[in-house]
Amino acid sequence: MAELTTLIISFLKAIGKYRWHAVVISWIVALIGWVVVYTLPNDYQATARVYVDTQSVLKPLLAGMTTLPNVEQQVAFMRRTLISRPNVERVMRMVDLDIKNKTVKEHEAQVDELIAAIKILGTERDDIYTITYDSPNPKLGKDVVQSLLTIFVEGSFGGKKGDSEKAVQFIDEQIKTYEEKLSTAENALKDFKLKNMGLLPHSGGDYATKFTDANDQLSQARLDLIEAEQARNAIRRQMGAGADVGSGKGIDVPVINPELDARIQAVNKNLDALRMQYTEQHPDIVAAKRLLAQLEEQRRTEARNHKPSGDPGAGYSPMLQQMSVALSAAEARVASLRARVDEFSMRAARMKSQSVSAPDVEAQLAQLNRDYQVNRDNYQKLVERRESAKLSGDLSSATDMMTFRVIDPPTAPVFPIGPNRPRLMSLVFAAALAAGLGAAFLMSQFRPTFLSQSSLREATGLTVLGSISMNWTDEQKARHKKRRYALWASVASLFGAYGAVMAVILIKASA
Repeated sequence: MAELTTLIISFLKAIGKYRWHAVVISWIVALIGWVVVYTLPNDYQATARVYVDTQSVLKPLLAGMTTLPNVEQQVAFMRRTLISRPNVERVMRMVDLDIKNKTVKEHEAQVDELIAAIKILGTERDDIYTITYDSPNPKLGKDVVQSLLTIFVEGSFGGKKGDSEKAVQFIDEQIKTYEEKLSTAENALKDFKLKNMGLLPHSGGDYATKFTDANDQLSQARLDLIEAEQARNAIRRQMGAGADVGSGKGIDVPVINPELDARIQAVNKNLDALRMQYTEQHPDIVAAKRLLAQLEEQRRTEARNHKPSGDPGAGYSPMLQQMSVALSAAEARVASLRARVDEFSMRAARMKSQSVSAPDVEAQLAQLNRDYQVNRDNYQKLVERRESAKLSGDLSSATDMMTFRVIDPPTAPVFPIGPNRPRLMSLVFAAALAAGLGAAFLMSQFRPTFLSQSSLREATGLTVLGSISMNWTDEQKARHKKRRYALWASVASLFGAYGAVMAVILIKASA
């Protein structure tokens, strides 16, 4: 403790030797510092607060119909990129700051200054953003904040719309390509169907299924024909048993062959049906004409070879008449079934002859239909995507999807926020005192003196025999006393000047 006290006393004595230097330096530093602080320009802060409402009623209504824009992401992106060099340069053009720059270096310096002075505060959770800008010109600060607010709103709306327009343009190009592919596929499918009209599968199934069905129908028709022939033969036997009822000179009975007539009628009906589907040169129509000519020739031959009946009452027996009617019906059924058997036989033979080429035709048709269906599905999906992209672009620029509400509009501030002159004045005063004391201490170190016998002994290593004190005259004492008063007056005036400066600053700040 004693050593510390001795050190402090030595320090104060060293400074006291150059006390006037310390006072003068303190005055100089204080006056220069106060002048600089006083002449600092006022700093005005322009502020604007905006609330971004991203909760829209359109979102649940349009969910599933289109790709909804992520408005929260748009706002967050604009918040992070608002203080970018292109946006700041745009702000400079909007407020005419760029016209003051004469060189590129000045332009870049002003851009960096604006970037450092602009601040964006706020979070995506609260959706409230604050834009601030500090400037010595209050009107300029207001204009800069207003320009930033405009860029913030426009950028949030227009970001995704440009992307949607590019997407629509790309989809339109793809739709044109698929339209050409669809046209080519449709023409190829049409030409193939015209070329292979008789071999194309219908809605009933593939070729193998149709061939099996045709054979089943032929087998069923043959079975029905056998049953009909058995029924006809039974009627004939009954008529033969009841025909011998008397004798006498035969009489002419009209030639009646129900079986032949029924076959001719069935062939004519089948021929009419074929003519509705095919031309006269079709193999089925040619075969039907040939069969009809043979049946008519057979009927003419029977009419020429007909012999009169030996039973005079054969044409008039009621029982024979009924049996003749039943026989005619049976003959007609037999003829109809025989025609059906012939038709099914022809169909089965034709399908058998086509069994080699039909599967290839079906495979080629399936390939063409598959290619056409793929192109058609892609075309329809692209059309749907295009409408969805258009709707998404419209939603990106719709004010209903994102609402900006300016809570505090930018205004020209009346009172400055800085600089804090009272604090700066106090810091200058403290720095002046420290500069004076430090300068006096440094001077004492450059021009050291021995203030005690012990310091002299330690410095020289010699024994100090004694010391002689100074005897001051009365005149010297009076002069020293005046100097002390002047010193204390100088120190007091320095503190008084500090108080006066602070009073002026406070009065001006409150005015």
